Amino acid sequence: MLIKYGLCYNSGVDIKKLIKPNIRALRAYQAEEIPCRIKLDANESPYSAISSQSGSTRTEQSAVSFKNNLQTLNRYPDPQATTIRKLIAKELKVKPQNILHGNGSDELIYNLISVFGGPVLYPGPTFSMYGIISQALGEKKVEVPLDNKFDLDVKKMLAAIKKYKPKLVFLSSPNNPTGNCFSEDRILKIIRQSKGLVIVDEAYQPFSDKKSFVPLIRKYKNLVILRTLSKIGLAGLRVGFMITGPDIINEVNKVRLPFNVNVLSQKVASEALQNRRQMKSDIRAIISGRKRLYKELSEMDGVIPYPSDANFIFFKVEDGNRIYGGLLDKGVLIRNMNSVGDGFLRVTIGTPQENEIFIKTLKQVL
Repeated sequence: MLIKYGLCYNSGVDIKKLIKPNIRALRAYQAEEIPCRIKLDANESPYSAISSQSGSTRTEQSAVSFKNNLQTLNRYPDPQATTIRKLIAKELKVKPQNILHGNGSDELIYNLISVFGGPVLYPGPTFSMYGIISQALGEKKVEVPLDNKFDLDVKKMLAAIKKYKPKLVFLSSPNNPTGNCFSEDRILKIIRQSKGLVIVDEAYQPFSDKKSFVPLIRKYKNLVILRTLSKIGLAGLRVGFMITGPDIINEVNKVRLPFNVNVLSQKVASEALQNRRQMKSDIRAIISGRKRLYKELSEMDGVIPYPSDANFIFFKVEDGNRIYGGLLDKGVLIRNMNSVGDGFLRVTIGTPQENEIFIKTLKQVL
């Protein structure tokens, strides 16, 4: 034991040996903030979901809302997030007891795996947190490749279900990073043949014209739906929720940390949800921007864009690292998806001005 400059050191402690092996082998999720003039890498909405009132801009209204909500910070938040759950229940035509709130949908993924354990099955490529959280909790993870159209390879998925008997199957539809919805009939086959829970992650569903699976929770007791407010203008609040039967809600609620959604998040989210008109208008603008951006990319030599049901477009070029770096040098940040394969990139739909700058800059870099 050493005591130096008032600090105590124990040189006999090897911190690495104290860490669980599955954590030592884990790589942290990289959410790096890179300064740039145009940020199109994180699938955020370019618009704030806080609607304006007469005579005030969104920024001014947000500031007023924030100031008013500061007066509540001396009290704990509503542990049941009652107002948010009622508003979401009304929107989705379910009961409040069918909804559980989370600090983003990431927390709900963590809670589901904590409660039910593994093996955890999912297709790939997909949202990386399914695998990261499974490994962090020491559960077996099984990834089944998508087919050549980025749809579910249902034969391989069903074979993996039979072999590994997963307790949880995660299906992100629309899928991140590919942008497409999986075929409805293939999802239904997996739900029907799985002995565990099937979680359909609908984080990007508001941007799709495909039907939501929410109504089917009444028919399939092993079906869980994940939703979030992060993609539709409220990413900074970290508000997610899951929709399923009360029996599953009750079990997952046992591991939910108390007061997990803070006062400001609850208050601001409630205000936004009470005025869905602005939020829906912004979603329509993003869909319109996506269609225009897809057309522009389709007409560019050396660029292969893939159809998208989300608020981003997945595309392929000959040298992804060069294109990504060239865009970044000119102040335009997109997502390098070289973990999926050589040349794959992903761009978030921005404002019309941001989309125009992206296309102009991409042409220069190409």
